[in-house]
Amino acid sequence: MKWTHTYIPTLRDAPADAELISHQLLLRAGYIRRLAAGVYIYLPLMQRTLRKFSQIVREEMDAAGAIEITMPVLAPSAVWKKSGRYDTVGHIQMRLKDRGKREMILGGTHEEVVTTLITGELKSYRQLPINLYQIQAKFRDEIRPRFGLLRAREFIMKDAYTFDADQESHSKSYQKMVEAYFKVFERAGLDTKKVEADTGDMGGEGAHEFMVIVDTAGGEDTVFFCNKCDYAANVERATFRDSTPPDPDEKELPLEKIETPGASTIEQVTGFLKVDARKLAKTLIYKADGEMVAVMIRGDRELNEVKLKNHLGAKELEMAGPEMVEKLTGAPVGFAGPVGLKGAKIHIDNELALLKNFIVGANENDSHYLNANLGRDFESVGQGDLISASDGELCPACGAESGGKLWSKRGIEVGNTFMLGTKYSKSMDAKFLGADGKQQPFIMGSYGIGITRTAQAAIERYHDDKGIIWPKAIAPYLVEIVPLNYEDEKLRAAADKVYSELTSAGFDVLLDDRPERAGVKLNDADLIGLPIRVTIGAKSLKEGKIEIKARSESEMILASLEDSVLVVRKMLEKLR
Repeated sequence: MKWTHTYIPTLRDAPADAELISHQLLLRAGYIRRLAAGVYIYLPLMQRTLRKFSQIVREEMDAAGAIEITMPVLAPSAVWKKSGRYDTVGHIQMRLKDRGKREMILGGTHEEVVTTLITGELKSYRQLPINLYQIQAKFRDEIRPRFGLLRAREFIMKDAYTFDADQESHSKSYQKMVEAYFKVFERAGLDTKKVEADTGDMGGEGAHEFMVIVDTAGGEDTVFFCNKCDYAANVERATFRDSTPPDPDEKELPLEKIETPGASTIEQVTGFLKVDARKLAKTLIYKADGEMVAVMIRGDRELNEVKLKNHLGAKELEMAGPEMVEKLTGAPVGFAGPVGLKGAKIHIDNELALLKNFIVGANENDSHYLNANLGRDFESVGQGDLISASDGELCPACGAESGGKLWSKRGIEVGNTFMLGTKYSKSMDAKFLGADGKQQPFIMGSYGIGITRTAQAAIERYHDDKGIIWPKAIAPYLVEIVPLNYEDEKLRAAADKVYSELTSAGFDVLLDDRPERAGVKLNDADLIGLPIRVTIGAKSLKEGKIEIKARSESEMILASLEDSVLVVRKMLEKLR
């Protein structure tokens, strides 16, 4: 393809609202254009990348035994109401009404639709297992669409759904998809980590996410890894073992109220009392589905709201504002505590249940209690893992003797797998006749890969200060030919010859035939990030040579025109 025959509108500067480097580069390099908040047009280069990655996904899905179908994007709200998700995910759904005033939903995922399809179609265990997938546009009404394609309102996704007769069969289906995912991302040139994840609004019995680890602001998720074993989990799911547990033989001391003037934060209280934050207990006030709850965690820990929401089984969870806290406790924010607290049920983190003689707010301005103890001074109605993991804590999977510790990294989710169990088949009455002759619900799995999201994640992972560095499998073209002056007859003839030979050899080639200055062409070549650049200049051509360079490498090779195909092929074999 010649540059002047396609459309690559590069920009010198990135738009001000593009926060991430990958978003900036997609705009600057002419891959996408914004139509509205979270809605983008995919330009020719991006279209080629998406098509290549989609083909990799299709090939691996097919190899894993999945069958491609296409389901409608538009679905009646009735199917969502039947599953019970109409209310739980309504805040992120694109909803509309047709001319008959019937409510319709633009799908962000298709569990309800595919379950509706299967119901009545598959009637016997002999028809199982089955795996159906599709690649299509999805819609999500993001509250704050940002980061380009990473948090868009319209995006392209591969979603697959398995139906099995029993748990053993489902486990095999699930593992097949996990293996297929690793193959997909490996072929796309991306190292991914499978991590435990929260099931979220999807529900079910368990989930994993596939993460691309990055060292940039684009890493929207925190992932914890063990330095000794394979344990890995998203921050929403990660657990740990306390590296310095409290003394179980500590004796309870009498409760004592003291004045703590102006000390409302953990730092201020610990500084005033000259104690470690581990001896404090935070009492945080929340509203869960309209009811007030008090949540207690150790002073040196951070509350994990996802864990809290799951613990409470709440659909809606919000932190109480200052006025609400003062109305409930009778004191400003920072002095809430469990002793004598009324109007809110108390839930505690597992760690706090082991702590004795800790410090809590006294529900009175500038006052705290010393030596508070669970069971003696207050009661809780619920206990669970409610805190986020932190670097340096002991791995929950390793034995104590291994000394494995958790360390966090930033990642971008590019795929997910869910063990749905019978969540949807039961609620939607999707059953089959088992081998025992009885009706039973399907055991389901759901599996997603973000097509557009993965493309941007690749850029967030692979770039430099000059532009994109594409992995070869998903690059829009493999080779760019840059004649420094295409209007020069000799340079044009050489460029056309190399272009013809590389194209005939089966390479995707882009020829920059624009009447631009050499500096503009070379800068644009680095910006759009194709794996190999062939530069043809008057000086080297006098000696019958052309310059061949990998975008990811600094070394440049001088080769003859006749050897261009051989050199490019060898260079590509070494690239990711």
